[in-house]
Amino acid sequence: MNLSNLAAALKLTIENASSDPEITGVATLEDATPSQISFFTNPRYAEQMKSSKAAAVIVDKKWAGDRTVLRSDNPYLDFARALEMFYQPPKYAAGVHPTAVVDASAKIGARAHIGPYVVIDADVVIGDDAVLLAHTVIYRGARIGNNFFAHAGAIVREFCQLGDNVILQNGVIIGADGFGFAREGDHWHKIVQSGRTVLGDWVEVQANATVDRATIGETRVDREVKIDNFVQVGHGCTVGEGTMICSQTGLSGSTHVGKNVILAGQVGVAGHCTIGDGAIATAQTGIPNDVPAGAMVSGYPAIDNKQWLRSVAVFNKLPELARTLRKLSRQD
Repeated sequence: MNLSNLAAALKLTIENASSDPEITGVATLEDATPSQISFFTNPRYAEQMKSSKAAAVIVDKKWAGDRTVLRSDNPYLDFARALEMFYQPPKYAAGVHPTAVVDASAKIGARAHIGPYVVIDADVVIGDDAVLLAHTVIYRGARIGNNFFAHAGAIVREFCQLGDNVILQNGVIIGADGFGFAREGDHWHKIVQSGRTVLGDWVEVQANATVDRATIGETRVDREVKIDNFVQVGHGCTVGEGTMICSQTGLSGSTHVGKNVILAGQVGVAGHCTIGDGAIATAQTGIPNDVPAGAMVSGYPAIDNKQWLRSVAVFNKLPELARTLRKLSRQD
């Protein structure tokens, strides 16, 4: 499509355009050709912005310059929408592969694609338009909504419940046993994990992440939650609507995370903590206690982000301060 057609589809305004080139795709600032568009949001890429050969760049309302741009209130979102116009993921025809094993009692909705070596156990219910790719396993009694997409190797354990439009990337395990053991003399007695895991609508869990089942009751992940690669959500946790949990984060058992929280990479949360709505924990934060709603915390133990930044600045000066103290002590 031409640039003007693309702008109209995205409801964006073109500025500084001397022509209406044909657009064939989307690329980074560095790789874009004169027939592609890109986006610019981070000042650290200013030099790439200047040298980019892109036909146009999606920018925010504040950017100033004379190159061809598409003005946007949310450049990253509009970049994502533009990408959807050009990239078409594989389509999977309805049908059951001859190597799949589907129990006779399972109820599978219309237009399902059941790939090679998929296993669907007894008393499973899956809604319409499901796609289960190779080696997906659905344990007994699971309940799954419409538009379920399970990439190769995903597993949903017994009696778990998933809403509509759930996506499980490769190697995800929903409802594995929680880590529960009671000390008995010189050994550990395994505590039966009798609960389940519940995922709300529009939840996506990315590769090799795990959401454990509860000891009793349920582990619950509410709608629109996004869970990154290698995340561990422990037994009995709750994660509120719209929260984002980034890679290598771990939630110990019975952690309660509010709505619209952001936990950046490698955040660790001790068990039985509550993180309030809208809180943000920056990368590698260790959280041993409750975090109030709206707070931004960093470091270990987690403290207010601004205080942490001041502390880091002082920490970097410790060798110099130590030398000064030694010099002063000698003078005494």
